[in-house]
Amino acid sequence: MKKLALVIAAATFTLAGCDRETPEAGAPAPTADNKAVYGADTTNAGTVARAQDASADQLDAEAAKAFLDNAQDRLAKMAEEASHASWLASTYINVDSQYTEALAMERYTALAVELAQEAAKFDQVELDAETRRMLTMLKQGLVFPAPNDPELTAELAQIGSKMQGMYGAGKYCPDQKPGSEKPVASDDKQNKCYTLTEMGQMMASSRDPKLLRELWVGWRKVSPPMKPLYERQVEIGNAGAKELGYDNLSAMWRSKYDMPADEFSADMDNQWNKVKPLYEALHCHVRAKLNEHYGDDVVPATGKIPAHLLGNMWAQEWGNIYDVVKDEDMQAPYDLTQLVVDSGMSEKDMVKVGEKFFTSLGFKPLPETFWERSQFVQPRDRDVVCHASAWNLDGQDDIRIKMCINKTGEDLVTIHHELGHNFYQRIYKDQPFLYKEGANDGFHEAVGDTIALSITPKYLKEIGLMDEVPGEEKDIGYLMQQALDKIAFLPFGLLVDKWRWQVFNGEVQPGDYNKAWWKLREEYQGIQAPVARSEANFDPGAKYHIPGNTPYARYFLARIQQFQFHRALCEAAGETGPLHRCSIFKNKAAGEKLRKMLAMGASKPWPDAMEALTGQRELDASAIVDYFEPLMEYLQEQNKDRECGW
Repeated sequence: MKKLALVIAAATFTLAGCDRETPEAGAPAPTADNKAVYGADTTNAGTVARAQDASADQLDAEAAKAFLDNAQDRLAKMAEEASHASWLASTYINVDSQYTEALAMERYTALAVELAQEAAKFDQVELDAETRRMLTMLKQGLVFPAPNDPELTAELAQIGSKMQGMYGAGKYCPDQKPGSEKPVASDDKQNKCYTLTEMGQMMASSRDPKLLRELWVGWRKVSPPMKPLYERQVEIGNAGAKELGYDNLSAMWRSKYDMPADEFSADMDNQWNKVKPLYEALHCHVRAKLNEHYGDDVVPATGKIPAHLLGNMWAQEWGNIYDVVKDEDMQAPYDLTQLVVDSGMSEKDMVKVGEKFFTSLGFKPLPETFWERSQFVQPRDRDVVCHASAWNLDGQDDIRIKMCINKTGEDLVTIHHELGHNFYQRIYKDQPFLYKEGANDGFHEAVGDTIALSITPKYLKEIGLMDEVPGEEKDIGYLMQQALDKIAFLPFGLLVDKWRWQVFNGEVQPGDYNKAWWKLREEYQGIQAPVARSEANFDPGAKYHIPGNTPYARYFLARIQQFQFHRALCEAAGETGPLHRCSIFKNKAAGEKLRKMLAMGASKPWPDAMEALTGQRELDASAIVDYFEPLMEYLQEQNKDRECGW
């Protein structure tokens, strides 16, 4: 799961790890990597002097390059400090480690804001393309930029911290008295307070519509107090964006993809339109199955699906209701968890299996420090953050994963995904600081998921977890499971930032925040709230990435890119069968092509990296259509007498 370690209130120059968006991901952090070359101060006196000249408005090409050298050196040193503090705070949770991390984050944030504002001073200077690219990346490392005002900078940081605290401490206490911090009869299981994780587990497994509706409504009580804070945060952030030369935060966020902002958002819509027919077919089938299970009073046979019945607190992924959606004779080709358990592997053995995948492609084995410093299991003597993440703490070879591994199929897949980030981080370690990340913020996510797509029966047989590869007659069950997560997610992945872009550019005013949120959810997902909502609610805030200020377009991009990468790598491997049966395990030709692209980091515009791997310079959702073609045929047959759409 993709994690880039620190969630920084005002800036997101990424520091340590990579974190994938998941149904219960908790607190994902920004999406690039520890972009640092760490060690002694190599800045010479001349470089410092020229950088200082830039501060004094002696602006020319030479000053710009001197400024960048100095800025990257300073960021590198500060990033190493902050990365270690963040690792400590995640693996030894106590008041001291949290305090240490907060201090390091504050120092890093202040530096990032300072350097971004300095970079903006070169906006009107004539520069070569490489220097301009680096200065732009330096400015765009900010998510919510503060204006050049210490009071506003402090206020912005406080707002971000307060909203994340509200979210992190959020619970649903069904029988709590007003004004009480504890639920009534807290020793009674029926009157306990539920954490988001506990509610997520119940949403996944319960088929009681009354309970599911109660949990859905209960969790969303956490967010209304965030609304005035969010309004103020947007106001300050927009002012900061203008100081950096952007019309507003919407233009700034959409300008990070090596193309004009409006072209980027138009391309997102274009890719969505390619996969929309598949989503609509899946929606139609799922609604029919839910209608059969719950009846007309709970789920109508036509129209929108009630959001609380899809197995996930945000209805963003639907894999948890596979048992409801599948046909009587439909079954997945294997139970990966059972295969893991039967193998007798330890948690560390599972990581060794993942490492072997990459070494089979020609990557160097993981360094010994990886095995010494990673967290593989939950310690018994202290609290830790168990959410899986991949880290690079020194910008070189100090790569690690942080997990509390369970012997499940899901965690075996997650390990392959996390190691995808680690090998990506390591192979671009010789790039300059600003280029030590994915080609765009979806690439890191997509690479990890691309590797996970190769965990097929063919691969499982080769590593000894299966005796025989199941026949194609069981593929529809497997593809249905995949689609309930990957296809169901796409419209949600698109609309979260669509809502924010509308808020940032003033198209949606604070008095219409919730109305605009549900308009998008109904239009794109075809779902509806199970109870009436109003502007007294602030339902966007019930999704971590809103109070956590984590851009979301990256997750949509990653879902598209991973299939595009997978198709290209399968072609390089000489695979001619169905895409969903392809694994690139042990294929050196596919490995060489993958390594060359990963080594580029962010040194070139992302279309260059895309072309190096796929031969295409653009995003292309047709690979998803190819992958799920057998399922689409099945869904069309199932839906032929149904009234689809909403």
